[in-house]
Amino acid sequence: METAIIDYGMGNLLSVQRAFEKCGSDAVIIDNPLELREAEYIVLPGVGAFPDAMENLKKNGWTEELERAVIEKETPLLGICLGMQLLADKSYEVRECQGLGYIPGEIVRFVPETGNERIPHVGWNDIIKKQEQPILDGIEDGTNFYFVHSYHFNAKRPENVVTVTPYCGEFVSVVIRDNIVGTQFHPEKSQKAGFKLIKNFLKM
Repeated sequence: METAIIDYGMGNLLSVQRAFEKCGSDAVIIDNPLELREAEYIVLPGVGAFPDAMENLKKNGWTEELERAVIEKETPLLGICLGMQLLADKSYEVRECQGLGYIPGEIVRFVPETGNERIPHVGWNDIIKKQEQPILDGIEDGTNFYFVHSYHFNAKRPENVVTVTPYCGEFVSVVIRDNIVGTQFHPEKSQKAGFKLIKNFLKM
């Protein structure tokens, strides 16, 4: 299996699978953590609340197998939307909850700075590059991607921040650490630019 898309009860999986297939990948939705051992690439999607997602990952054995695949074997991992947020140390959504701890940071709720900002942040918005990384090869500064979220990643270390996006000030929209990438936007819903990012991920 080339790309394993994790089904832990929290994702819009078919659209992610279709996007990866359009990018030339053999993408399989898996519901058995042991299947991660055969994956060349791993995708952690997610829509919903952080505590529910972590509970599902823990009770079904995903956390141990993710640790083995991503940290020990260094299999490339892409976290999408909630999947990106799960990479953090902890979240304050609903209640304080520990995350996977792969990329130092915390998940916090948007605080509007003007009367024009609505929560959740829904729709197209651009990215501002903070550093050049292969995950963004061929993607220009200011490119639009599609977002749907009320919480965002407060990264502790600048070296993990690839892009930011203007909203309620600005927030981190792409993070990276070695073989681990997270996007707050949905690349599978972001048309040409999203497919380009997926193709870049498949070169990691």
